[in-house]
Amino acid sequence: MKTSKLDIAEYLDSKEMIAEYLNAILEEGDNSDVITAIGHIAKSIGMKKIAEETGLSRPSLYKSLSEGSKPQFETIMKVLRAIGGEIRIDPISA
Repeated sequence: MKTSKLDIAEYLDSKEMIAEYLNAILEEGDNSDVITAIGHIAKSIGMKKIAEETGLSRPSLYKSLSEGSKPQFETIMKVLRAIGGEIRIDPISA
């Protein structure tokens, strides 16, 4: 039996789905998981569009958002803004 690799980007087809996916990764994943998830989201929206909005090149985006990469915080912030997200801090209740 032949199987194919799941491409999560195919399922990120609404702002709500993107937000749920990223929030789940933020709660349960590590740094690498979050970067990879942001890459999946950027891919679902379109790397060309993200590149235009961030001023970064497509190859640079692919490299920065690939598994195991360690992009600069500035890059992450640019991409988050381009995908329509933001970072928000809420106090943790005891």
